[in-house]
Amino acid sequence: MEGVEHRTVEVNGIKMHVAEKGEGPVVLFLHGFPELWYAWRHQILALSALGYRAVAPDLRGYGDTDAPASVSSYTILHLVADVVALIDSLGVDQVFLVAHDWGAIVGWYTCLFRPDRIKAYVCLSVPFMPRNPKVKTVDAMRALYGDDYYICRFQEPGKVEALYGNNKIEEVIKNMLTSRRPGPPILPKEGVGSNPLASGSLPSRPLPSWLSQEDVTYYASKFAKTGLTGGLNYYRNLNLNWELTAAWTGVQVKVPVKFITGDLDIVYTSLGTKDYIESGAFKRDVPYLEEVVVQEGVAHFNNQEAAEDVSNHIYNFIKKF
Repeated sequence: MEGVEHRTVEVNGIKMHVAEKGEGPVVLFLHGFPELWYAWRHQILALSALGYRAVAPDLRGYGDTDAPASVSSYTILHLVADVVALIDSLGVDQVFLVAHDWGAIVGWYTCLFRPDRIKAYVCLSVPFMPRNPKVKTVDAMRALYGDDYYICRFQEPGKVEALYGNNKIEEVIKNMLTSRRPGPPILPKEGVGSNPLASGSLPSRPLPSWLSQEDVTYYASKFAKTGLTGGLNYYRNLNLNWELTAAWTGVQVKVPVKFITGDLDIVYTSLGTKDYIESGAFKRDVPYLEEVVVQEGVAHFNNQEAAEDVSNHIYNFIKKF
């Protein structure tokens, strides 16, 4: 990661750690759970070498960025406000946005609330999820998959943290990043099941070629300091976000978009996502959706697993603008 500069900026009342490299139009990268700016290490190097200023923060609650104690400090309004304030701090009017997992959700709402700040959006893994005015988000997930669905299990503060304490952080990170089981992650109360977060539930597997022990150690070193609570608090605000975003029910996202996912991705293979994309509903909600890429044999963390392919897709899309 030679040449990557690190600094701290004040955004929306918190101190945010930012990694950046390169000069030119800004490409802003938003990571997911359980990740950090480091998830974009390959794209930072690739895009900065192609004439862009690659900027990747640790999001609120992660890594070297502040982690407010209150669960309610992690609503989608806080998260989008952080992003807009970060864009302001960069001294530019607009950025190219690239985001994955929870970062992708923040990315969608940034495009929905402030399309004037986004030139184009490359979204990984999580498509736009239109608000259903009849049922709250977590309630709908519980009705579909039961109490043991991982997002339902994440709701009670402290419960998951107690199961997967800091002494197990490295194993949890490794299991999550390397899981290749498609479909809805289930996390039964005894702590085993299809969710890779279930420490000890999976046989120790060798690291894939795209993830080194050094990578795992870096993630683990940061989460050992912060714990998982900051990231889990995003999930704990899903129902509150449903209330807060009521005024945007049915509003389209009017930003140019390219969507990239793997065919083994846990989101693509659950929650009706594949049908939502293929039926045309995704295009209805995001009228400027230009392309959907489904990477064969690739799982959830495609920005790391298929790093070069993802970097090429990003560049080939944003160079048009």
